[in-house]
Amino acid sequence: MDFLPTLWFIIVAYLWTGYLLLEGFDLGVGMLMKLFARNNRERRVLLNTVGPVWDGNEVWLITAGAATFAAFPFWYASLFSTLYLPLLVVLIGLIFRAVAFEYRGKVDSASWRNRWDWAIFLGSFVSAFGVGAALALTTTGLPINANGDRAGGPFSWFNGYALLGGAAVVLFCLVHAAAFLMLKTDGDIRARARRLLLAGLPAGVLPMVIWAFAVHRDGGGTATWITLAVAAFGAVLAWLMAAKNRDGYTFTAMALFLVAGTATIFTALFPKVLPSTINDAFDLTVANASSSDYTLGVMSVVGLIGLPAVLVYQGWTYWVFRKRVSASHIPDAHSVTAQ
Repeated sequence: MDFLPTLWFIIVAYLWTGYLLLEGFDLGVGMLMKLFARNNRERRVLLNTVGPVWDGNEVWLITAGAATFAAFPFWYASLFSTLYLPLLVVLIGLIFRAVAFEYRGKVDSASWRNRWDWAIFLGSFVSAFGVGAALALTTTGLPINANGDRAGGPFSWFNGYALLGGAAVVLFCLVHAAAFLMLKTDGDIRARARRLLLAGLPAGVLPMVIWAFAVHRDGGGTATWITLAVAAFGAVLAWLMAAKNRDGYTFTAMALFLVAGTATIFTALFPKVLPSTINDAFDLTVANASSSDYTLGVMSVVGLIGLPAVLVYQGWTYWVFRKRVSASHIPDAHSVTAQ
């Protein structure tokens, strides 16, 4: 197996993992705006926990898509054309969510805020479900022919794995957000987030475990048995740490679960990047779906400079905004009138 295509498969897997890890908790916070927060002040607390970082977290999605496009153009073309409709819905959800973050506080009106709260909730839910479905389908297979084109109608991609992946990411985002709120809030919200995590963690991680096991069953080995075990350990550790009120360790254990789970999925998938459900001969792999060595070489140089810089900058952002937020920090809502 050529080194550069394999390297860029690892980088793409890393970028998707980073997206689920970082965007995962703020998508979950967006859904908890309607499922968890009891009043406007609590919703403002939730918004303030992710306000400085949510747009930076979305960059991971853009980078993952761009890296796939540049390093594996045939993978990108088959995946995005076959899933054109659901990914379009995801894009619309992300747009509504971003606009809602900016517009929600512009008018001091309960009905105004309620409409944008629903936009945040629905945008977060649709985005999480759609990304989960797309990732599940690229790891379990799509109906593509010898040319990498979709075989069948516009919904020929829809199956149980799409529902499983969508549910896996939505539920993970919710419990991951609870762990994040334990870490970033204080008072009643923190206590309720802890109770939510303790009650919801088993259901929150189960679909992702099933997804990882399904991919492992088809192409895994000793390495993926180990990563599956580490993922299970991370989930159990997160519950134990939450029970002991150890917020930092709880969030770290949730991250361990996700990283080990996605490592299981992508390791079991390798060297395929997009299996065909029509014929194994039509599978896209790191060998037949990648760009030229020259292109990958140039990308590697750019990535060697760019990726560490992004990590340092984003780490600095999280450090600057590391303090907890509570309801007492939120001023009363008010309107500004022109003189």
